[in-house]
Amino acid sequence: MPDNKYSVLFEPVKIGPVTARNRFYQVPHCCGMGHVRPQAHAAMRAMKAEGGWAVVSTEETEIHPTSDLSPYAEQRLWDERDIPALRLMTDAVHDRGALTAIELVHNGNHAQNLLSRGPVLAPSDMSLAIAYPKQARAMDKTDIRAFRRWHRDAARRAKQAGFDIIYVYAGHRMTLTQHFLLPEYNDRTDEYGGSLENRTRLIRELLEETHEEVGDTCAVAFRFAVDEMMGAEGMQAQEEGCAVVEMLAEVPDIWDVNVSDWANDSATTRFEPNDGYQTPYIEFVKQMTSKPVVAVGRLTSADMMVSMVKRGIVDFIGAARPSIADPFLPEKIRSDRTEEIRECIGCNICVSSDTMGIPIRCTQNPTMGEEWRRNWHPEKIEPKGVEETALVIGAGPAGLECAMQLARRGYQVTLAEAGQELGGRAAREAQLKGLGAWRRVADHRIYDLQQRANVQTFMDSRLSAADVIELGIPNVFVATGARWRSDGVGRSSRRPAEISPAMAVLTPDDIMDGKVPGPGPLVIYDDDQAYLAGVIAEHLAEAGCNITFVTPASVVSPFTEYTLEQERIQRSLLEKGVDIVIGHKLISAQNGRCDLGCIYTGKIRTVDCATLLPVTERFRQCDLYNELQNSPESGLQTLELIGDAAMPGLIADAVYAGHMTARNFEMNPQKVAQQLFRREIISLENA
Repeated sequence: MPDNKYSVLFEPVKIGPVTARNRFYQVPHCCGMGHVRPQAHAAMRAMKAEGGWAVVSTEETEIHPTSDLSPYAEQRLWDERDIPALRLMTDAVHDRGALTAIELVHNGNHAQNLLSRGPVLAPSDMSLAIAYPKQARAMDKTDIRAFRRWHRDAARRAKQAGFDIIYVYAGHRMTLTQHFLLPEYNDRTDEYGGSLENRTRLIRELLEETHEEVGDTCAVAFRFAVDEMMGAEGMQAQEEGCAVVEMLAEVPDIWDVNVSDWANDSATTRFEPNDGYQTPYIEFVKQMTSKPVVAVGRLTSADMMVSMVKRGIVDFIGAARPSIADPFLPEKIRSDRTEEIRECIGCNICVSSDTMGIPIRCTQNPTMGEEWRRNWHPEKIEPKGVEETALVIGAGPAGLECAMQLARRGYQVTLAEAGQELGGRAAREAQLKGLGAWRRVADHRIYDLQQRANVQTFMDSRLSAADVIELGIPNVFVATGARWRSDGVGRSSRRPAEISPAMAVLTPDDIMDGKVPGPGPLVIYDDDQAYLAGVIAEHLAEAGCNITFVTPASVVSPFTEYTLEQERIQRSLLEKGVDIVIGHKLISAQNGRCDLGCIYTGKIRTVDCATLLPVTERFRQCDLYNELQNSPESGLQTLELIGDAAMPGLIADAVYAGHMTARNFEMNPQKVAQQLFRREIISLENA
């Protein structure tokens, strides 16, 4: 590569007996594919290798039926029959020049063993990590010896499957090895409990035995959470975390260090806005070992990456979410095209895919998870067909993505936006507290469109059906979005609440338009139960509003349990003095009060209310589409409704819809239908 300020990132680095071609390291991350969808998994990981990552890792890989994470689709290496599925990945990644890593795991009391019905194992007797009426049993010496054998056997099978780097994993409060390390989980009095040296014993044994089994050709990695971010209540980097690194400094071939638990390691930009936020916790590690160090922390700035390497903080730039948002991040840095990087917005939609048990998806990168199922490539798209021109109406997430991909295919694209700003809801929601990074969804696409000679963009251009027909562009894509309701209709009630005309009522759109609630108590009624009501509550609490937050749900913003934010959200609202009323739905709003009905008993509770702000459902804005559809003289060859105007959802859903529409335009309908339902079906022929 040409010598530039990023050259240091592309130096090869030796890891034990193997060598990585550069410093970009995709650390283990879940993807909702695992052993259930091996072809999709292999294609997704291979795309990252094609994009320039030097090391591409699996998600956590169960080593034994007593670490059964069903129904979640993680990787599995229980016995030799699991090797062929993993070989799909290693072959595909090796073909593209990268090393492969596998994260072996036993999850201890985090595994429910619902499929295997095996015993749940832990350092001490304890409940399961999830709310299931079963307990883990304390492992005796026989169990510990068996566990060590299972791990060693799995390491050998991993080598047979073609992996170059094999992990011992103690992080995220999800692994048996970490449970042995933490006094909270380990109250043993034998040589595996008590002192830190004793609690570290099992990790040392696994590292040494993995070296013995596969160390001739495979590197041994240790993934370790140096700090639980719990203060004195948990492991701290500058105390026991540091001591563990000192004890094991030269034992692994590479240190993969982060913070714990998963919600801290994968913190959203809403609560951890700074890229590189984990650096203060892990920067000591490199000073205590001669072995290479990889670390994460939502690293997206190439300049920050160079600085971290040159300052001796890391040898490798670790990434999970940034590698999902842009699998070609290394290649774009190598070729000095950093302005083209799809920067991770830190919304954790990719994380929510795994917590929901579905294949991975990403707000910034709609091709993520579709590499095999739809044969989508993040940097390549089919050239245009016979048509020449396209009109996209609405420059929100769906419209911007649709316009960008149509332009990439070679069409002459006209983009018309009714407002004075491009970005739609991505730009509007980014104005709210904690969501500033979401602006990246719009910024990436606006920048791309501005570079293209085949795109004309018009703002402040609200089009009527007559305007569209007069333009004479035969292919029209309508992305006019959705607006929030004000009548209280939502998940819990299909009928409008009784709201007095005298009651001041605002919607989320009003808040994003800059309107401010008047004096007196504000009631935010959340029957959307996703993220926005909580964001608005925090935003307005910061502005000094006196807020009562009402929801029929049992917690605030229950969807955000999937994005690992729920506890932070509820804690933040409580700390800001927001009164929270759960388990109640809105009945009426009048005479300075709201009447709320208990969802279980129907008993009425009254709260003071000067302004009501319902966050419930959205009205699709599809009048223009309907008018065009019903205009026989329109002469349109193509008319499609996309994004929130077709089906209100997440920003990720809107981006995906815009992308799919642009890809499918002028494609063979039969081929499109086949791609939509391409599935991995197990053949029983040789079962």
